[in-house]
Amino acid sequence: MEEFFFAYFRTVAYMQSKLHILIFLLILTRANAQTLGGNTVYNFLKLSNTPQLTALGGINITNQTADIGLAFNNPALLRPAMHTQTSMVFNSFYAGIRNYHLMAGFHHEPLKTTFAAGVNYFSYGSMPETDVTGNVLGTMRPADYVVQLSATRQYGERWHYGVTAKFIHSSYGIYRSSGAALDVGITYSDSAHLWQASLVARNMGAQLKKYTGSTAGDLPFDLQVGISKRLAHAPLQFSLTLFQLQQFNTRYSDTLFNNEIGLAQDSKEKKYIFDKFFRHVILAVQLYIGDKVEVTAGYNYLRRKELNVTNAGNGLNGFSMGAGVLFKKIQIRYARSYYQNNSFYNQFGLTLRLNDFGQGGRDK
Repeated sequence: MEEFFFAYFRTVAYMQSKLHILIFLLILTRANAQTLGGNTVYNFLKLSNTPQLTALGGINITNQTADIGLAFNNPALLRPAMHTQTSMVFNSFYAGIRNYHLMAGFHHEPLKTTFAAGVNYFSYGSMPETDVTGNVLGTMRPADYVVQLSATRQYGERWHYGVTAKFIHSSYGIYRSSGAALDVGITYSDSAHLWQASLVARNMGAQLKKYTGSTAGDLPFDLQVGISKRLAHAPLQFSLTLFQLQQFNTRYSDTLFNNEIGLAQDSKEKKYIFDKFFRHVILAVQLYIGDKVEVTAGYNYLRRKELNVTNAGNGLNGFSMGAGVLFKKIQIRYARSYYQNNSFYNQFGLTLRLNDFGQGGRDK
């Protein structure tokens, strides 16, 4: 078995001279993967797993910080300095829903590879299980989870590339499903000019076992591009993330519903070019207060548009914010994101460094 793994990584080392193969993998998707939200299975894969990601708007693949939790969604963000770093997150939603996240990193110097293992688990509490006539059959505890393994290597001085393999499981009483997927990411870092860019293809895979009585569904594939720039003479970092690039028009318009609530469309259909474009955009900013404190804010245009309530105040819907306190061996983070007027949820996370490998604080 040991010989197999060393042979495998010798092959990987040979392939790093053929970086264009990874670029091909990033754009290799099935045509039927281009589906609107709600038409895919395992949509919990799109939810933010860490406070910093939540504060950054829910999606960010380039932020320059030593938070291993961000590498859960972009394996190319793994770094040797994340050796033994462990991220633990707890989220409490409405109606007894709980979310638990755990991720840990390990750097293997002889292989020049950084590994990470993680799990993201959603528990929806207990509820009665009934038949089609309403007879109670017992109690069920629905849940979703994903377990994943990541590996990342460096190419040259500025490139990092990584792959994540996922096993996905969903259980709602007698309705159960399993799936497998890959994430592939490439990151370019220019430390001299303080910017970083990434390209990521997420959730390339399929159902291994479909839900009872249903047909196979598509996974929530997402092609993402992002860039982050830290200012040289100010304690600020700005991020721009573009997501769902595999399909330009992600607007969902139910004509019958719109007519029922008095939102009938004009006889001349509008193109909504501006709206269609910004539904792919997430903006974020991070303020550094000394070396130990980060304050973050993000804006998700798609979330605001999809959750707006007609003829009602929508407050800070679509906005998110958070803060982090960073020490050498421990990082404590908190985030709050807003969903409709006066509706929000809080997220807490703790990141530990189990030895003194590398430097604490932000990854330069």
